[in-house]
Amino acid sequence: MTCEEIRQAILSGRTALGIELGSTRIKAVLVDETHAPIASGSHSWENRLENGIWTYHLDEVQTSLQACFADLAADVKHRYDVPLARTGAMGISGMMHGYLAFDREGKLLTPFRTWRNTITEQAAADLTERFQFNIPQRWSIAHLWQAILNGEPHLADLAHLTTLAGYVHWLLTGRQVLGVGEASGVFPIDSETGSYDSRMLRLFDAAAAEKGFSVPLEALLPRVLGAGAAAGTLTEEGARLLDPTGTLQSGIPFCPPEGDAGTGMTATNSVAPRTGNVSAGTSIFAMVVLEKPLSRVYPEIDLVTTPSGRPVAMVHCNNCSSDIDAWARMLMEFAAALGVPCSFPQALDAIFSSALQGEKDCGGLVSFNYVSGEPVTGLEEGRPMVLRLPDSALTFGNFSRSLLCAALASLQIGMDILLKEEDVRVDSLLGHGGFFKAKGVGQRLLAAALNTPVSVMETAGEGGPWGMALLASYMLRKTEGETLEQYLADRVFAGVSGSSAAPDPADAAGFAAFIQRYKACLPAEKAALALR
Repeated sequence: MTCEEIRQAILSGRTALGIELGSTRIKAVLVDETHAPIASGSHSWENRLENGIWTYHLDEVQTSLQACFADLAADVKHRYDVPLARTGAMGISGMMHGYLAFDREGKLLTPFRTWRNTITEQAAADLTERFQFNIPQRWSIAHLWQAILNGEPHLADLAHLTTLAGYVHWLLTGRQVLGVGEASGVFPIDSETGSYDSRMLRLFDAAAAEKGFSVPLEALLPRVLGAGAAAGTLTEEGARLLDPTGTLQSGIPFCPPEGDAGTGMTATNSVAPRTGNVSAGTSIFAMVVLEKPLSRVYPEIDLVTTPSGRPVAMVHCNNCSSDIDAWARMLMEFAAALGVPCSFPQALDAIFSSALQGEKDCGGLVSFNYVSGEPVTGLEEGRPMVLRLPDSALTFGNFSRSLLCAALASLQIGMDILLKEEDVRVDSLLGHGGFFKAKGVGQRLLAAALNTPVSVMETAGEGGPWGMALLASYMLRKTEGETLEQYLADRVFAGVSGSSAAPDPADAAGFAAFIQRYKACLPAEKAALALR
């Protein structure tokens, strides 16, 4: 579309907007009728570790949303010289899981417990045994059950619970709903009904009653909606929350709020069976759409759904790029001490580009990137660490490569279960997120780690917020009977180009040597938990 055509589309509300609340950044992407991004805005924020809980303050959620939207509106004004007063549709996504508990007046009862917390081991194991279905520690239901087991006093006033995406959607529309993909990280979903599994609801209610908690679980959970469903409209209060200037108009239709896993699947066209994607940022997770159920329950594998309700095997790892970012900031200080200051992006670029110059096995260096706990490898807390042999070549290339390989190590351990033990077939695996921004680097190392070809689309850097904008577009523009899979394949990704990297045998052998050392050093990482 020409600049004038885009300007008219903005003025007439023929656009779609996706906003995603990620772990370190909130980003908004506005797309035109061809689904191409035409403007964006962002705002950086960071979680806090308070009293042993990883959290965000809800007032910060609201002010950060405003800052992100203001940045988007400024970009629209700069590019097209028009105000952003309306869009054709909107959608909210966010980091999945966690626990936001409210009373009947909408008061938060306990600090927001994010996905990053590993404080529900007892509850997760107990529910997994009761349901015969893997319940990870970060799922909302694990947090609720742990609160019940702990006898937490806030439960007496609990009226409803939700996720971050559900909370923001509720603020903006007044509707307490979740998209099915996001809901699948709250409580197990029955793919036949597209809602919470009724058998497991009954099992939970019976177990909760034995502990003196008698409120039916279904009454506490948000209503589940599939992709394409109408999920409310922007209220006047919601419009003023997003845009205090008064420019944004109310009444904009919303699609169901989704999680970052669902938007990642959408942004990579990985919503049909035998497709998969890897989202790599603060956390890293792989999603593979299944043809058939797994043979048994694996604690390393989550079973969630696509935004349209198809069953998905998910390998979720809490840690990916945070440790890389920390080293980049240290290198910035080092450069400044030498009198040659560099920016954060320059420091990151140096790490990623130098990684390809390192030895294939990182020269005997082993890094652990565990800023927080990592359930896949049984770590309750994080202890970032670097180990090396006395004769290891401590070069910048080897060190950089060890950081990037560490970011993929836990994922590789979990994916081995799917690809080798369960023989799950994947026709295409696409990467997206910040880890893949350095062209060819993260993609090449992921292909080596999984020994599987990995593709990266030109839109890989847009990631989740673009995927959310696509879900809003689908709700707005779908024809009767048109599935999300059809819409994405035929209207969004037809003819879209990207790059594919096959695993290099030398890289794969090098990563295999690295992961062997990595696993051998896990006891040292666990012993480091004694460090206080």
